[in-house]
Amino acid sequence: MENSKKGFIPVMLTPFLSNGNIDYPALTQLTEIYLQAGASGLFANCLSSEMFELTEIERIQAIKHIIKVVNGSVPVVATGTFGGAINKQADFVKEVSGTGVEAVIAITGLLAEENDSDEIFNERVFELLNKTEQIAIGFYECPVPYKRVLKPQQLASFVNTGRIIYHKDTSLNLNQIKEKLRLTEGSNFGLYDAYMVHAVESLKAGSSGLSCIQGNYFPELIVWLCEHYDDKNSDLQVQMVQNFLNDNMDVMHNVYPIVSKYFLQKRGLNISTFTRRDVGIFTPAIVKQVDTLFDAYTLLKNDLSIDVFV
Repeated sequence: MENSKKGFIPVMLTPFLSNGNIDYPALTQLTEIYLQAGASGLFANCLSSEMFELTEIERIQAIKHIIKVVNGSVPVVATGTFGGAINKQADFVKEVSGTGVEAVIAITGLLAEENDSDEIFNERVFELLNKTEQIAIGFYECPVPYKRVLKPQQLASFVNTGRIIYHKDTSLNLNQIKEKLRLTEGSNFGLYDAYMVHAVESLKAGSSGLSCIQGNYFPELIVWLCEHYDDKNSDLQVQMVQNFLNDNMDVMHNVYPIVSKYFLQKRGLNISTFTRRDVGIFTPAIVKQVDTLFDAYTLLKNDLSIDVFV
């Protein structure tokens, strides 16, 4: 998923009905919003999708639905490892691959225990690669069940197999990202940064794009940043966007993904704020903060002349 043009890969939400079932019409509309905003790919069945709260059948059904809506317009990646023996994880990787995704994502915190050494983790990765034929694999440094951040040399050794084409980086460390990019230069591989505090610097350092929860509020803004981050004529606007993302980091993470679903409601999407995950209470004070965020974004998008589709 290496791109000559920087791209945004949303970490997709899963809309639910009030009874807790997946809302497929809303999932269709949400997928279309990402595409209309200019996303260069989609990350389905991820933490933002509440993947741990979905059954295996629901995971596959949701991925297939997204693949159908996308209809080949952009690549889709999706998580395929959920713990247990590597043989079991490999079997589900194959099942996810069979849906038509571009790559199957491996959760770094589910390939080895938290106290296991890097050597044990590396062995598990190579075992997974050996048991999944030639399926393209990606990594996600997911914070659940614990966050295992890949060291640059580790990532390079995996990329050198030719099997790793995607990495969602959550290290929060720009120097580590730069080293990962240096060691994987020239590979058919894309590193997508999740940490928006250094989004512009990460893009300038050579990351393939961004893959962040902020895209579940205003995907077109993240696309705009990927397209203009190095535009000398837009320096002031780029800094304004970076500051906006930094200043609103806390509100966008508070009781997420309820807050992002509420924000999308305000944009006009017919989506419930129902979530299967216990993320806390969506208090009136938090509602007010999100309302303020919506007003601030409305002013910003008008300043940038960004078109929105809902």
